[in-house]
Amino acid sequence: MKRESMALQLTGGHGPLEQVLDEQGLYPVFQPILTLGRPGVYAHEALIRGPRGSALHTPDALFRAAAQEHLQFELEYAALLAILRRWGQLKPPGRLFVNLSATTLMRMVQTLGHDHLDRMADSQGLLPRALVVEITEQERIADMDALAEAMVSIRGSGIGLALDDFGDGHSSLRLWSQLKPDMVKIDRYFIKQVSVQGDKLKTIQALQQIASLFGSELVAEGIETEQDLRVLRDMGIAYGQGYFLGHPDREPAPDTSSAVLRVLSERQVAVFPELSRAAVAGQLRKLSIVAAPTLTPDTTNDAVARIFLADASLHALAVVEDQRPVGIINRNGFMNEYSKLYYREVWGRKSCAMHTNREPRIIEREHQIDELVGILTSQDQRYLVDGFIVTENGRYAGLGTGDQLVRSVTETRIEAARHANPLTFLPGNIPISQHIERLLKRQGNFVACYADLNHFKPYNDCYGYWRGDEMIRLMARIAMEQCDAQRDFLGHVGGDDFILLFQSLDWRARCERIVAAFNAGAIDLFDAPDRLAGGIQAEDRHGVQRFFPCTTVTIGAVCITGRRYTSAAEIATLAAAAKRSAKHAGVGVFQRPD
Repeated sequence: MKRESMALQLTGGHGPLEQVLDEQGLYPVFQPILTLGRPGVYAHEALIRGPRGSALHTPDALFRAAAQEHLQFELEYAALLAILRRWGQLKPPGRLFVNLSATTLMRMVQTLGHDHLDRMADSQGLLPRALVVEITEQERIADMDALAEAMVSIRGSGIGLALDDFGDGHSSLRLWSQLKPDMVKIDRYFIKQVSVQGDKLKTIQALQQIASLFGSELVAEGIETEQDLRVLRDMGIAYGQGYFLGHPDREPAPDTSSAVLRVLSERQVAVFPELSRAAVAGQLRKLSIVAAPTLTPDTTNDAVARIFLADASLHALAVVEDQRPVGIINRNGFMNEYSKLYYREVWGRKSCAMHTNREPRIIEREHQIDELVGILTSQDQRYLVDGFIVTENGRYAGLGTGDQLVRSVTETRIEAARHANPLTFLPGNIPISQHIERLLKRQGNFVACYADLNHFKPYNDCYGYWRGDEMIRLMARIAMEQCDAQRDFLGHVGGDDFILLFQSLDWRARCERIVAAFNAGAIDLFDAPDRLAGGIQAEDRHGVQRFFPCTTVTIGAVCITGRRYTSAAEIATLAAAAKRSAKHAGVGVFQRPD
């Protein structure tokens, strides 16, 4: 093609890369992109290589040389030609992903015409809709509007668009929003070890929401283990790519490997990693604010009294200088003084500063919950009477009451505990329910176990909550040790109640080891005299003193066939019933008939 030769006119230098281009020494390799929902090869990404055994064999070496010899466009264009020619010769099924930088793509459109890429594909027998341009960019794109305009002309013929390495620092959210690509490739950093790093899983879930908003499909790059593949499959990621799925090769992969097929076809459900700490952070944006008027240090006591008398609902008033609070006046304390005999005549026209608490409790609306917990547990509890002042960026915004603060912190902590128990950091009720729902959706078989500590309340009452917490943490540690992190799910419902969802076939042996290890470890948490006695004297639920044996654990189990049940509530009810049966039977592990 004449225009192709024009595109490849070189500078006349004698650099190593220029020699490779002159000799057409580039060749492509193809790495499969698989569908994760139903196993199959969806497409291949073409990757370029230089002459074997040479210093320019790898892509990194090629592009470093291109930068040194100022041949970036020439290299990308020559690579594109080599890829399309080879693909046209092989004629494999599926789509072809080709990498182009935004700079090269715009130059092609501007100098060779908006239909040039279409004609290149057609000359090799490729339908435009079988081609996907994967935008790569080593530097931030200067003119996104020009790139978007170039893509409109190219996509008009049916050529697809993918955004490469999203999250590596170069691909921006604005680029995603403006180009509306058909596919977005998640950078391999977020994919590697997603099966064990909860923060990466949460990041990918956030990208899924963005993809839904923009109408894009996600491709997970860099899948290297079956554990990561299993998690991504269960997250609903549509496509995947990586060494575990297939290495780059000169011949396109005809089908899915047996190892990958086994993972994608199995009924085992992945155990999603949780964040390492309970998610208690949160801003008090829902905290209601009283839009109360303000005072200044010069405001008279008579003026303060008029404001309080005009609005009986005001519990306090803030003293403000230059929009920043400097004190607070409590209604009851002030009005008690103001109502005294001769007070108005003597002090009525004096400054209200004499009644001002100069160390008010001030809460910024962006405060995190953990910071506010310190307020509730501090020795200075005047906020319960005076309330507190709310600020926005340090400026007065309104007033709040002590009971509002207690309620807001409590509600936020309770909501956080539903996600992760603050004592053991194990998943709470919401992740437990979500995992059960995924198990049921997969229609696999699993065992739901409910573990409960026997005689724990007397121990907690006798030794105190601190040692009671130590016993609960002991149970959590032992249960975690006996669970297969890739197959079995451990959740902490609350108190001394735990849920275990086993996909391991040897679940009974694991449960028996939990019972044996905990019962042995729990005895050591009793004082020596109580260990010798085999228990403690404590009040029962009716206030009667009686003897309680040392704390042990009971596990009730029920085998679940996924096709028979439809909700997490059903499974929770069955597991709870199994636990009651286990306690009644007085055994360590009890399997309830399904």
